[in-house]
Amino acid sequence: MTATVEFKNKVQELIDSLKGICSNYGLGNDGDEYKIITQVFLYKFLNDKFAYEVKRIKPALRGVEKWQDEIKKLSDDEYEMLTLQLGADTAILKPHHFIEHLFEIQNTDDFAETFDDTLMDIAVLNNQVFAVKTTGGSKEPLFERISEIVEVSDRNRFCKAIVNKITEFSFEHIFTEKYDFYAAIFEYLIKDYNNDSGGTYAEYYTPHSVAKIMASILVSEGVRDVTCYDPSAGSGTLLMSLAHSIGEDKCTIYSQDVSKKSSKLLRLNLILNNLVHSLSNIVRGNTILSPFHKEKDNSLKNFDFIVSNPPFKLDFSEYRDDLIGKENKERFFAGVPKIPPKKKDSMAIYNLFLQHIVFSLSDKGKAAVVVPTGFLTASGIDKKIRQFIIKENILSGVISMPSNIFATTGTNVSIVFLDKKHSGDVALIDASGLGKKIKEGRSQKTILSEKEEKEIISTFKEKLTLEEFSAVVSTEKIKDKNYSFSAGQYFDIKIDYVDISHNDFLAKLNSARSNLSSYFNTEKELGSKITEALNNLYYE
Repeated sequence: MTATVEFKNKVQELIDSLKGICSNYGLGNDGDEYKIITQVFLYKFLNDKFAYEVKRIKPALRGVEKWQDEIKKLSDDEYEMLTLQLGADTAILKPHHFIEHLFEIQNTDDFAETFDDTLMDIAVLNNQVFAVKTTGGSKEPLFERISEIVEVSDRNRFCKAIVNKITEFSFEHIFTEKYDFYAAIFEYLIKDYNNDSGGTYAEYYTPHSVAKIMASILVSEGVRDVTCYDPSAGSGTLLMSLAHSIGEDKCTIYSQDVSKKSSKLLRLNLILNNLVHSLSNIVRGNTILSPFHKEKDNSLKNFDFIVSNPPFKLDFSEYRDDLIGKENKERFFAGVPKIPPKKKDSMAIYNLFLQHIVFSLSDKGKAAVVVPTGFLTASGIDKKIRQFIIKENILSGVISMPSNIFATTGTNVSIVFLDKKHSGDVALIDASGLGKKIKEGRSQKTILSEKEEKEIISTFKEKLTLEEFSAVVSTEKIKDKNYSFSAGQYFDIKIDYVDISHNDFLAKLNSARSNLSSYFNTEKELGSKITEALNNLYYE
């Protein structure tokens, strides 16, 4: 077992242990459990990151068992000079914020209050960099008070259990690891907290296979100094994969999401993946009603890369009429969906997101958007959007994914790829037959192998035509097919020819005649029986 795999297992054990503590105090599967788990995990991560950076600046501290004591000896001015040398992705801590300090005072009468005060103090000290903004202009701090979730009589013991558990563990020797390592940890950390149950806003976790395919197709070599955007970011899987493909230091992340929980999880994801410099661009709010990211002239900001897995079902009847107006006419160029009186949560909200994405692309922009597969052939606003995409010649391709690629929804999905600089034909792929089906909880999920992922990516990039799998077509042909984006409609009809002798042909022909004669005789016999039965019917 490699050191990385071994450490990853230890991280998962830490997460399981923290969940175990929550269960012991009646918080297992509680609605607030995710706040405790994610915040404690983040507090530990920031502590160890601070320690790692301080020891990098002052190498003499690396061999000191109680390096915290050496830090405490520094004067206020010396400490300030030390913190000024920290990288922008490292939260500033004071000696009384260290986990070691909490460990030493854990038996004080007001320990739970001190624990919460420590988290809140760190949040205030780092609010400028680490807070999430809202469209209303307020900031949501890094931490909340968590001991108050627990019964009063249990709070001290609860906080002591947490501190003792995280003291036993250290991230310090693993900070050189990259995206793949932290992606797996993050997925494990939030696997029970990022789903669509119990809420109107679907917080689906996008599978890594989908994120990888989208990023690999979008990003070419030599990309730098670009902006990346997700208008329905969720916990950020798509953005992280995109940033990893480009290079975390070569891009700036922008996002918006209406979900408070998702925005907090996205912040954690950015911190884990060395993207702290983009935290100021993470916004909580309704993208469709109140898009936040704008230019100085108040026009909507355009982006170089956009990725999105927007909600397919969401009741927007409350603000639907507010979207119809002069200021939104260009953004929603194909129109705003009408809302029938019943089934308001089944509206095509993704139509609004897709139009918003098209409108938000820069002159050199590229986008990859997950849509329900029905979008590829549907009429109404769906067709108007497809017509606009073809008219503007920005469709680079479409991939129809296997069913159940998302374990949380049975909707078949496809990925639409847009490119403002696109030229040439369009790649249409039907990957619905790929993948292996597995059980995940009560749901069935389809998993793509690495080989299948590569097959999809290479077929798209190289514009290969493969039988019953992919077609490469012109925009004119798409117009002729009523603007259908479905690959299957462009596959050649295959007719198999078999060489047979003249005698074999006569034998088959005679057999067909004989069978047909038999069928006719059976038909006559059945007809007579039915007529006889009808004649025997009478009314009493």
